[in-house]
Amino acid sequence: MKKYVCDVCGWEYDEEAGCPEMGIAPGTKFEDLPDDFECPECGVGKDMFTEQ
Repeated sequence: MKKYVCDVCGWEYDEEAGCPEMGIAPGTKFEDLPDDFECPECGVGKDMFTEQ
């Protein structure tokens, strides 16, 4: 599974872990996140994340 890092604040989305606090189940791929997904730390959209 991949990890993606917010280019603005450095928050990391780990596909293996998901983001339970946002209702995103473990194993959810980044491309399967809703189009309106925002970084929980700074609020930017998916287009501001870089694959690690």
